[in-house]
Amino acid sequence: MAKQEKAGIKPFISLILSTNIPKWALVFGLIGSIITMLIGLSIPLLTRELVDGFSMDAISTTLIIIIFVVFILQAVVDGVSTYILAAIGQRIVARLREMMWFKLIRLPVSYFDKHASGESVSRVVNDTGIVKDLISQHFPQFITGFITIIGAIVILLIMDWKMTLFMLIAVPVTLVIMMPLGARMAKISKGMQDETAKFTGEIQQTLSEARLMKASTAEHVEEKKGKSGISKLYQFGLREARIFALIGPFMYTIMMLVIVLIIGYGGIRVAEGTMSTGSLVAFLLYLFQIIYPITSFAMFFTELQKAKGATERIISILKISEEASQHGIEEDISNKPVYVDNVCFAYDKEEIVLENVSFLAQPGEMIAFAGPSGGGKTTLFGLIERYYEPISGEVRVGETPIQALSMQSWRSQIGYVSQESAMMAGTIRDNLTYGLNNSDEISDERLWKVAEMAYADQFIKSFSEGLDTEVGERGVKLSGGQRQRINIARAFLRDPKILMLDEATASLDSQSEHAVQEALSRLMVGRTTFVIAHRLSTIVDADKIIFIEKGKLTGMGTHQELIETHELYRKFAEQQLS
Repeated sequence: MAKQEKAGIKPFISLILSTNIPKWALVFGLIGSIITMLIGLSIPLLTRELVDGFSMDAISTTLIIIIFVVFILQAVVDGVSTYILAAIGQRIVARLREMMWFKLIRLPVSYFDKHASGESVSRVVNDTGIVKDLISQHFPQFITGFITIIGAIVILLIMDWKMTLFMLIAVPVTLVIMMPLGARMAKISKGMQDETAKFTGEIQQTLSEARLMKASTAEHVEEKKGKSGISKLYQFGLREARIFALIGPFMYTIMMLVIVLIIGYGGIRVAEGTMSTGSLVAFLLYLFQIIYPITSFAMFFTELQKAKGATERIISILKISEEASQHGIEEDISNKPVYVDNVCFAYDKEEIVLENVSFLAQPGEMIAFAGPSGGGKTTLFGLIERYYEPISGEVRVGETPIQALSMQSWRSQIGYVSQESAMMAGTIRDNLTYGLNNSDEISDERLWKVAEMAYADQFIKSFSEGLDTEVGERGVKLSGGQRQRINIARAFLRDPKILMLDEATASLDSQSEHAVQEALSRLMVGRTTFVIAHRLSTIVDADKIIFIEKGKLTGMGTHQELIETHELYRKFAEQQLS
């Protein structure tokens, strides 16, 4: 993870500016706010004229009509400007979520090895939601409130500077109390967001593995974990509530105290004849115009503290380096050999997973990897697929290092069929065409053809919806063999130059394994194929078998050659093939 930006106002502003704020809309929104403020500031002055000249015989119809029109005009302009500013807030947050999502899907696999998917989801949804609330709700109120306060104070200073200064004594008192509360809120908010992300990750993992939980009768375990997470969120919520419980009554008490003092002092002035009744009423109306924005300021600054904490996490993700070589050479790798040259790799610097692994795969060859579990076979596949980068050595196709190719060019020419039979929620059609740019143009005839090649057409036809059958989350509505054959059909549709099979039949029953193996045999024809297999019966015909133990290549040759030269391989063969 990139070093976290210190939570502060500058990173927050920089992040917002990076979303390309629609400047003209912002200008119009602010102009509308200023017009609203000017209209609103005229109301107490008009009220003063109405009160000072008030009698049943001398009611000014014109003045009443003007006040009524002013109220309507203020409401309309205020509604339009508030909507524009709120729309800008929504636009900023939508762009922020785009930036987060586009970044996440381009991060290397190593990021997802270290971070729960639920945590990342929380960053995209919850943290940006906090920023959204600030920008779309509290920020427009802050802008209009700030303008209103400035205008009201200017008019009040002109009307009666002594009473205005008397009123403003409350400001430093308020700041002394509010600033430490704001700092405390920032700390609580940071803890709340971290705990929310952790809790989201845990419940998402539990629900995605509901079958494992049920099969293991682990409901009580998950109940305890969930209760613990909920309790921690509850404690953070209480701490946050205590802050708000201090802020609200404090602000109310200060404002009411100011109102009482102003009424008392103003009443004395009216009695002395140094202030008119209308001026006192106007002064109180201006005071009320000031009170609401000030109370909303308290909410704005507490939300700002929360948003700064969310910003810290958002920026930390946006600063992570994306996968290398998003832009690179576009090259057809047909009929080119693959060289793995002295490759070393470690997830952590202390633990070497692969050490000086070298081999050559000629075009059209089947290269199989065998060896004890944990030896590094799947890691080697990850390096070829470019999920990870080697710490030394390189992988080349022809004379070109694969790092020089664009990810799109390299991965689009590789067909990958894994043991997990990975599928997305959606239809069979969606899964067959997943990731293809021209998916809408692929005909049903073509899809049925690749399904037939993968021996998947018969079971698909048995569904009433055919290709439009919903498969459920991770394909749970299909059997393992059915999911695997759809994966193979997907590979057929892409017509890959290199095929990678990671224990593709390991978790299947014998009948499904036979059907899948037949489909794989068809798929392998004419393609350079890399195979990981625990069952040696599936790789005895490989052109080359590479035996890997504890990250080192300890044997290489045909099945017969390894039987004669490699003791551990011979033991594997005797156990499985006898």
